[in-house]
Formats: sequence, C-alpha cells, structure tokens
Amino acid sequence: MTAAGTDRLDWQSIDTVLLDMDGTLLDLHFDSFFWLHHLPRRYSQLHGVAEKTAIADLHQQLKDKRGTLDWYCTDYWSRQLDVNIVELKREIRHLIGERPQTLAFLRRLGQINKQRILVTNAHRDSIAIKFAVTDIEPLLDNVISSHDYGYPKEEEQFWQQLQQSIDFDPSRTLFIDDSEPVLDAAKDFGIQYLLSIETPDSQQPPTHTKHYTAISYFDQVLDITDGQH
Repeated sequence: MTAAGTDRLDWQSIDTVLLDMDGTLLDLHFDSFFWLHHLPRRYSQLHGVAEKTAIADLHQQLKDKRGTLDWYCTDYWSRQLDVNIVELKREIRHLIGERPQTLAFLRRLGQINKQRILVTNAHRDSIAIKFAVTDIEPLLDNVISSHDYGYPKEEEQFWQQLQQSIDFDPSRTLFIDDSEPVLDAAKDFGIQYLLSIETPDSQQPPTHTKHYTAISYFDQVLDITDGQH
C-alpha cells in the first residue's frame, strides 16, 4: 500500500508520535553502505582476508542474528569481528543525513503539542554518532533505545517496558517505522496508527509493504508548512 493521496491523519486523536530513526527520520543509506560495503572492506583489510570472503562471512553472521538485539548491537559486533564498529562507522559519518522533510515534520509536531519520542533498535553508540551530525536531537522529547530494555522492537517485551517508561495511550499513538516485523509487533501491542516508509534508503528503489500504508514524505500526513524555515 502506498500513501499517494493519503488523507491526513486525525491529529486531534493523537497525543504521542513514536518515531524510528534509521530509514524513518534518517536516510538508511548510511547503514546499508556500512554493513554491505564499508565493514566488509575494512574487515578484510584489518584481518588480511579476501573481501569476497569477508562479505560472505558477514552476510551469514548478520542473517543468523537478524531480529535479535545482537543484530543491532555495536558491542556485540565489535567483539564478534574483533574490530571497533563505532570507529569504523565514524569513518563514513559524512553519509549520515535526514530524510526529506524530517526536521520540518518534527518542528510541526512540537508546534501542535504532540509528544515526539524516538524509539530505535540502534545502540546508544550509534545514536550518538547520528545525533552528532544531524539536527534531530533537539526536536525530540525523549529517546529510547531497545538496548535500554534488553529486547528489540520486534518483541512484545519491548512495548510493555516502553509503556511503563513513558506512560502513553496506545489508542492515541502514531508509530512510524520502515520495518514490517516491527510494525507487526506494535500492532499486536495495540498501537492505533501505523505508517511505513516507502523509500527508507534514498539510493534504493521503494520498498513495498502489504499491510501498512507507506509514505514517501511527511507532508502526506501533516501540513508541515508552518514548521519550515
């Protein structure tokens, strides 16, 4: 489902907006490039193995951990691969950037008194790198990493602990994320309003989701004109 011609949401029925980071507020290109290209290349250089071998090995290890907290954990991969993941990410931090209209959307949400909460599977180390080179942090009311709870967003326990932490009403909450399994978990928990992102990675074709409305731009669901400078 795409959001071409999507009617804007009933914002009178929404108090809290939960926002994913990578692929939602920020362009996923940085992360895609890091895991698929930069890390294998640097791993091969640091450990003296063929880059082709490194790519195949890393692909399998990532596949084995997909959907678990380890998959998102810089500490885990630093130990597992014997590299400094944080430093390697900093090497290509120039690729980090906001998705279109992100800042205007966050500003507008603040202007209409909506609670803006970042909920991400990213490790706090990764969040710090992203915050250092983008302008999203001052426009957020709270920042939650799944590592704070010990469960990824794909698991019910994450949502239970999130509600205990920030006291939100799921029936008056909008959640935007580019991952269908994460959206499924949020739906199962009872989040009323769910949106996906059509093009999380600016360098890749649009993704397709069967079950959730996908938006390309935030002005498809909110008039953000007053939030722009």
